[in-house]
Amino acid sequence: MTDTRPQAVGVTIKDLSLSFDTTEVLRGINLTIEPGEFFTFLGPSGSGKSTLLRAIAGFGPSPKGAILIGGDDVTHVPPWRRNVGMVFQSYALWPHMTVRKNVAFGLEERKVGAREINDRVDAALDLVDLREFADRRPSQLSGGQQQRVALARTIVIEPRVLLLDEPLSNLDANLRVQMRREILELQRKLGLTTIFVTHDQEEANTTSDRIAVLNDGIIQQVGAPMELYDNPCNRFVADFLGTANLIDGRMEMEAATPVFQADDGIKILLAGREIAGGPGTAMFRPQDLEIVKAGAPRAAAGAVLLGSVCHREFLGGLIRYAVRVGTREILVEDSHHAGGQVFQIGEDVALHLDVDQVQVLGR
Repeated sequence: MTDTRPQAVGVTIKDLSLSFDTTEVLRGINLTIEPGEFFTFLGPSGSGKSTLLRAIAGFGPSPKGAILIGGDDVTHVPPWRRNVGMVFQSYALWPHMTVRKNVAFGLEERKVGAREINDRVDAALDLVDLREFADRRPSQLSGGQQQRVALARTIVIEPRVLLLDEPLSNLDANLRVQMRREILELQRKLGLTTIFVTHDQEEANTTSDRIAVLNDGIIQQVGAPMELYDNPCNRFVADFLGTANLIDGRMEMEAATPVFQADDGIKILLAGREIAGGPGTAMFRPQDLEIVKAGAPRAAAGAVLLGSVCHREFLGGLIRYAVRVGTREILVEDSHHAGGQVFQIGEDVALHLDVDQVQVLGR
């Protein structure tokens, strides 16, 4: 790339709402993305994440509110004048063009001189390690190589912001892991503000500086991956970011000690907590529990839940058990080691819960 590449810019979204006919897809979005940040929109299908990305690019119906890129209001600026680069899920490569011609296409449309096009295309292909494939056509490349061509074609125009719309979803699992590392390394090398859309929490957690979790067209929470995982603001975020045990009930006081009383009778003492009384949802992760034989001595203080194993999944480095406690199933994860103890379906067990890890979320 040339040395004249602009510095990273921020993206600000103010009171953004967007509808398709009478269907409101985005509602009251307010967000600030910092210059040079790798930022992710994460959510299930239909949550509005791709619609929000396309609104930043200038595609789709005109929204209410404002979109600022580098401080410039681009809300009503056409896509080709926003100077953003977008990589689509389908890659959208020209099948009849060589790799070099695909990468050069955007520069040719911008009437850049031939010598500069050649230099910038070479630099972009070097960045994605595809110079030796410059004369091939997309059909002669693997899925990962096609993805890198799509990236090179986007970064060669030196966009102010890079937009990635689920770019890894067409790749197999191992290649997705490799490509997300390559994309992150490329983003760090270029210092380019990048907005990534995915429904895959692992992709979001491993690449993002920060994540905005969306559902029903509303941003539920924004934060760093560990922050969202450890301190979800509501039931949806807790359940979408990783596996969580969620128990509805209410907080009460019992002999001056805060107690979470579940609707089905499970009781968890939360001594030392300052938690408001009333309805809530207790949340704890499968790794916050220790599974032992029923009647085994307790290794540490905490709550004890008695039940029987009703399901088991071997996941390589760990075993995930579903344990029926009363009328509900509690998930617990146990590290797996060759020759280690494995609990059988139907076996009575005790779950030792680290109550310091229990969070009570408002309903």
